[in-house]
Amino acid sequence: MSYPVSYYCPHCGTVAEIEREGYLADKSVTPYPLVGWEYADPDGDFETADGIRLVCGEDADRVRWTEQRSDADDVEDPAADAPCGSELYLSFVRYVDGEEVEPRPEPTYTEIAGGGPSGPDGPSGPRFGR
Repeated sequence: MSYPVSYYCPHCGTVAEIEREGYLADKSVTPYPLVGWEYADPDGDFETADGIRLVCGEDADRVRWTEQRSDADDVEDPAADAPCGSELYLSFVRYVDGEEVEPRPEPTYTEIAGGGPSGPDGPSGPRFGR
């Protein structure tokens, strides 16, 4: 049996209702996919996937975006136009070998300016061999 479950876009706060089975346990709704999770489209067979990839404001057979907006603290830009059209990811609880998998975001890499350290050389003087 399916039930309407409400979620909000983490970008703008627009609320959606998704018709889904009651046995699916939610893990999170994030603006990025979780590493290792497989996402289905909302019109696809998401009951066998690890989550659903949604586009804010894009209706589907089992997804309806409402006129409501969440005032939650974690909405990135509550003043943004709603719906904002951004991607968001509903992730279900996942198990591997009977253990719940903890989600983690896709790693991001930062390039540090080259040339080595630019600070002081460190201690100097006769005691330190300089």
